[in-house]
Amino acid sequence: MTQPESRPPSAPEPGSGGDLERETRNWACILHLSVLAGLVIAFAGLVAPLIIYFIKRDELPGLEPHSKVVFNWIISAIIYFVVGLGLTITVIGAVVGIPIMLVVAVLSIIFPIIGGIKASSGELWPYPLSIPILK
Repeated sequence: MTQPESRPPSAPEPGSGGDLERETRNWACILHLSVLAGLVIAFAGLVAPLIIYFIKRDELPGLEPHSKVVFNWIISAIIYFVVGLGLTITVIGAVVGIPIMLVVAVLSIIFPIIGGIKASSGELWPYPLSIPILK
């Protein structure tokens, strides 16, 4: 005779809101970390989050705030990088432009990692220095 499966009291029932929350946390973490795909393949850091958002947006409504944070950072990083590049073209601006581009590059690695870690624990972490374009 088999015994019924015992489940800890804190574990959610299958098909309950707990599963949806866990799936949202997992996909939010993947969404944040997908920005790093741009380190491997050009423009993948822009395309991968878009694909994840468009595929999962209807079944995981909790993913939308995370996608806005990620897209705001991507847009902000592009703006900061273009400003740094523009400054680099001028002779004096190179002293300022190159460090701006380096800082943006480093933050574009650090912020998605922190965002992914926070998302996996159910927290929404707005990236510092991000311009709130999508609200």
